Amino acid sequence: MKEFLGFGGYTRTPEGAYSWQHLLFVGSLLAVMTILAIVLGKRNRSKTLKEKNRVIIASAILIDAFEIFKIVILCLRVDGGPSLEPIKHTLPLFLCSIQLIALPLAAFTKGRIEEAALDFVSIFGLLGAVFGTVGAAQNYGCYPVLSMDNVVSGITHCISGFAALYIMISKMERMRKSNMVITYGILIFFCIAAYIANITLDYNYMFLMAGDGTPYDILYNLVGGNKVLYPMSVVGLFLIYIAAFYGIFHLITDKKKEKAAV
Repeated sequence: MKEFLGFGGYTRTPEGAYSWQHLLFVGSLLAVMTILAIVLGKRNRSKTLKEKNRVIIASAILIDAFEIFKIVILCLRVDGGPSLEPIKHTLPLFLCSIQLIALPLAAFTKGRIEEAALDFVSIFGLLGAVFGTVGAAQNYGCYPVLSMDNVVSGITHCISGFAALYIMISKMERMRKSNMVITYGILIFFCIAAYIANITLDYNYMFLMAGDGTPYDILYNLVGGNKVLYPMSVVGLFLIYIAAFYGIFHLITDKKKEKAAV
């Protein structure tokens, strides 16, 4: 357990980005995530919203519990004794970690906030699950695959992906166009907060400063690492993705309604 949790540093050599160990591990997580979402989503599709919401409540509790556990361990294993310093680098200001707030909002609120939170989880949950496991290549070059850092990260990202798939399969999503403003507002608020934190803490929340070995490197290289164009392009892609998701969703659902009417 001491080796798994990383106390004293990991003695094992990281298997590396896109090694078979990395791909097998994240592939297994994604498979379990997908199977559970399909089984529970189909089973609960005809149930009441309150009954469906129990799965979202469990997901919200689990994702925050795993994240709190990770932060506690990071604070305890600091060289020289426990320290709160790691908290500066574990704020919920990555696109994936916004789910730490969005999922509880979806689980425990009502009205338009609940609807917007459900939409936000649906839109970004699956994307975060893939990017945070398969795409998080830098983590598997820094830490062994079976380590607290990678295992907890993989689990929390897949909880987000599970919740997104479950919401869609169980028909909990709303995707009302009137809620797009709230969805945009949530994202822009966190982007601004992330950028301020990056400047203040010299960090790279939301990957607004650099790609850091993630697929964002492609965009970073396209704009030549420009300190203004790069973060604006990242935020722009987020906004375009939201609009595209809403557009494709309504295109598909409208066609289904037309066929049902015929």
